[in-house]
Amino acid sequence: MGTVTIGVSISVPEPHGSLLQERRAGFGDAAAHGIPTHVTLLPPTEVEAALLPAIEAHLGEVAEAGRSFPMRLSGTGTFRPLSPVVYVQVAEGAEACTWLQKQVRDASGPVARELQFPYHPHVTVAHGIDDEAMDRAFEALADYEAQWPCTGFALYEQGPDGIWRKLREFAFGGPVVPPQAGHIEHGTIRSH
Repeated sequence: MGTVTIGVSISVPEPHGSLLQERRAGFGDAAAHGIPTHVTLLPPTEVEAALLPAIEAHLGEVAEAGRSFPMRLSGTGTFRPLSPVVYVQVAEGAEACTWLQKQVRDASGPVARELQFPYHPHVTVAHGIDDEAMDRAFEALADYEAQWPCTGFALYEQGPDGIWRKLREFAFGGPVVPPQAGHIEHGTIRSH
């Protein structure tokens, strides 16, 4: 059956997703249109295609234990010089994203893996382009703001053409955490 490259992420909803994707393309990032705008929970990971049903079952369990939470993006950051990336910061929802990615990569599951760098939730808006364009991206989106209720995540597969396509969405199983309780009740996503 062979191997496939998968990723798990939280989609940035419309109109924010398209806007950030267009901005990324405008900065000269050739990969922009092949990568839906997202917050990564599992970076590109090569797996045996035969494992996909087990991975989907595992992700279903993670989603069932998860709870909706407020997600807010605000301003920019960068991983330079360590990595050639400019991103929009996750200003609210980072703790919940961190919890989710740990569950996705849990050692007992089918996609257990170590990360190359410590987990830092973000939305990439420029990657691997020249420094001048990276600076432009950093400055152009410095005042960017967006917010939405995060209600789940999705499994993606990277095609032979390099384009990421959604295989399946996973909705959280629990009640919504109200935005005003987001700072107080982050622990509710850990129940079960």
